[in-house]
Amino acid sequence: MEGRFIVLEGSDGSGKSTMADKIGKYFSEKGHAIEFTREPGGTQISEKIRELILDRDNTEMDYRTEALLYAASRAQLISEKIIPWLKAGKVVISERYVYSSLVYQGLGRGLGIDEVKKINDFATAGIKPDLVIFLDVDPEKALKRKLSIDGGDRLENEDISFHRSVYEGYKELSSYFPEIITIDGERTIDEIFEEIKGLLTI
Repeated sequence: MEGRFIVLEGSDGSGKSTMADKIGKYFSEKGHAIEFTREPGGTQISEKIRELILDRDNTEMDYRTEALLYAASRAQLISEKIIPWLKAGKVVISERYVYSSLVYQGLGRGLGIDEVKKINDFATAGIKPDLVIFLDVDPEKALKRKLSIDGGDRLENEDISFHRSVYEGYKELSSYFPEIITIDGERTIDEIFEEIKGLLTI
């Protein structure tokens, strides 16, 4: 039995973790085996790459280096965790996937969507999600929420213009990838999940 791969996307602080937990609980109550992961990270190697990417001291990191590190982390996660989980018939819920790289590095960093997509096509080995949910929250509101919690990492501390570019990139991206479903993330948690629940078939 093949599993199901669900991805949550959105600006930093848009509520991805909260919805991941709700989705996981929903499937678990229906008797499905669940696995959670995040990007960058999810494996020992990928977590070490995560530390490099998000370290606030690494201000000299070239944008291409950043994009390649994200792709490397993703490749390891897919090979080591996601493919085996899906083959085992599990529901895999990931906070972020390729789409984050397309908007953060492709648009936010100005590297170009096509260039970033090329390296990620190689990294992902053809693994595509069954459902991608974009939580649409104003980036200023989302970032304020995130920074108030933990002070933010290197990318979260970028200027608001960067986060605005990322947000607009997500909205643009959803018109090119039919698997991306946009959900209004500025409502109550219960209202948001009620809409998401209607998308969760298996």
